[in-house]
Amino acid sequence: MTFNPRVLSALFMLLLTGQVSAQKTPVKMGTIITSGKAPINGIDMYYETHGKGKMPLVLIHGGGSTIQTSFGVLLPLLAVDHQIIAVELQAHGRTSDRNAPESFEQDADDVAELLNYLKIDKANIVGFSNGGTTTLQIAIRHPQLMNRMVMMSGAYKRDGFIDGFFNFMKAATFESMPEPLKEAYLNVTPSQAGLLNMFNKDKQRMIDFKDISDEAIGNIKVPALFMVSDKDVVTIEHTIGMSRLIAGAHLIVLPGMHGQFFGEMGSANDSNKTPKATAILINEFLK
Repeated sequence: MTFNPRVLSALFMLLLTGQVSAQKTPVKMGTIITSGKAPINGIDMYYETHGKGKMPLVLIHGGGSTIQTSFGVLLPLLAVDHQIIAVELQAHGRTSDRNAPESFEQDADDVAELLNYLKIDKANIVGFSNGGTTTLQIAIRHPQLMNRMVMMSGAYKRDGFIDGFFNFMKAATFESMPEPLKEAYLNVTPSQAGLLNMFNKDKQRMIDFKDISDEAIGNIKVPALFMVSDKDVVTIEHTIGMSRLIAGAHLIVLPGMHGQFFGEMGSANDSNKTPKATAILINEFLK
């Protein structure tokens, strides 16, 4: 799969920072039942709970994002049937940073420790993009905490990204980060230094992206659903291959670019009903 440089440069920014053409108006997510910060592995980790349900459903955002920018559309659709626990990871949104690089392994450990802090023995987990790779690491490192997993537009190997992704990632600049995502961060944490720090750490993590072995993926035993867009920054072929490594895994390919099928950054509109369909598909899988 090959794209011209203009399309590719737009796509790689989608993975790092979300939907480039996103609207700036914040999406209303309904009433937060509880919110707070937990002392987790040396950081103060922000979380929110929404809705009610027997099995908690954890939502893990993408790179450069907050809870709202990733899940402002999808969260209220899922909260009708589930108790949602939405988190913000190291250096993102309202969560503090630590004197260490970001890693998917550390993010997985942080989410696991938050569940322990909240006295949750088992949960369903949905992760998008970088959050999808974190979800894989939770399944690998903390399988006892996971009931079912949904990985949306995530990757486990470098060759799963579109051609040229890593060359363009090296050239990414803070100025090219979409303004709606900058505004979203500053709305919840008014710190230009914190925003720049998040960007730099996200960028470096992607430049240094390391493969997860087929064996580690194949050892995942929890029921799994993989979702990807037909014009994503992670290839359909990569997602198919990953799904085949896990016994009984399900695969869904939906139309759109990175994040559009569930309305990331408010990309849902009157002509795009896909987020509602996505919520139905996720609910059916979680049943």
